Amino acid sequence: MKDLFDLTGKIALVTGASRGIGESIARLLASRGAHVIVSSRKIDACQAVAESIKADGHNASAFACHVGDMEQIEAVFEYIKSEFGRIDILVNNAAANPYYGRILDTDLAAFDKTVEVNIRGYFFMSTAAGKMMREQGGGVILNTASVNGLVAGDKQGIYSITKAAVISMTKAFAKECGPLNIRVNALLPGLTDTKFASALTTNDKVLKMALHAIPLGRVADPDEMAGTVLYLVSDASSYTTGATVVVDGGMLA
Repeated sequence: MKDLFDLTGKIALVTGASRGIGESIARLLASRGAHVIVSSRKIDACQAVAESIKADGHNASAFACHVGDMEQIEAVFEYIKSEFGRIDILVNNAAANPYYGRILDTDLAAFDKTVEVNIRGYFFMSTAAGKMMREQGGGVILNTASVNGLVAGDKQGIYSITKAAVISMTKAFAKECGPLNIRVNALLPGLTDTKFASALTTNDKVLKMALHAIPLGRVADPDEMAGTVLYLVSDASSYTTGATVVVDGGMLA
């Protein structure tokens, strides 16, 4: 029987892959046979993850890309085109959440940075990958959104708004790109133990309230998000597009 989770020969770009959920995704996809391009803003951190993946006997390379910078988006896809000639999987995982506080006090800089990365970055990363996928006959795009895109997080107003946009973006791309054999889905993580979520996980009062609302009673490990991504980018989900998969320990139940 065919291994539906086999990614041998696939070229996968994972953004925000130098740590946290992105690193876990990169490691798992590589372990299933993909050549993973580890990307984030800082090349040193990307190279460290890529070298670690290669030390485990898998295929990886590193390329720095700040998805809030249009020139850097263009550069990473030029690299992929010249080095590999194709892209099979794009995981939009890089994100910005610079402001934790009351929505009425959100300043323009925090608003712009969050929108620049979480909406504009995801959109133009997806269009760049989608154009290559259209030429080659198909591919898969996976967006990391958030449960906050469904239920706004307290003191996470603009972040929640951008993640709601990612959910809508996922569906819009899925509708238009389905006929091109390009599938587009989204992962909606709940509270996960990452540096990105440290404003929540390191505040005992906030963490206690959050855990009270999670039936599994604990924070997720980044590795617990990667399995869902593997499903969504592999042939195991070949009839799945436009889906938003919640992985939140039961919080929204």
